[in-house]
Amino acid sequence: MDYFEIFRLNVKFYREQKKLSQSQLAIGADCTNGLIGQIEAGSTKPSFDRIINIANALGIHPADLFLRNASKSKNEIIKVLDELLKNDFPELLQKKLSEHS
Repeated sequence: MDYFEIFRLNVKFYREQKKLSQSQLAIGADCTNGLIGQIEAGSTKPSFDRIINIANALGIHPADLFLRNASKSKNEIIKVLDELLKNDFPELLQKKLSEHS
C-alpha cells in the first residue's frame, strides 16, 4: 500500500471538501501554497510536524489522511448511486406520473 499516494489524494480531497484553496490551506498549516501544491502533486513529502499542521488546518485527525483514499470511497458511492438511479429512475418517474394522472 502506498501511504504517500493515499495521503496526497486525501489532502486534496479534504481541502476541496472544505472549499479551501491551496493558499488558504497553506496559511492554516503555516507553510507555502507551493508546498501544498507539491504535496498534492506527489513531488514532495512533508515532515511529521507539517502533516499535523495540515490535518489541524483541515479540521481532521491526522490518521484520516492515511487510512484510505477518501476521494475513491466517495467516487465509488457516486458510481453505485448513478447505476441505481439510471436503472430505477425511469420506472419511478413513470409510477409517480401515473399516480397524478
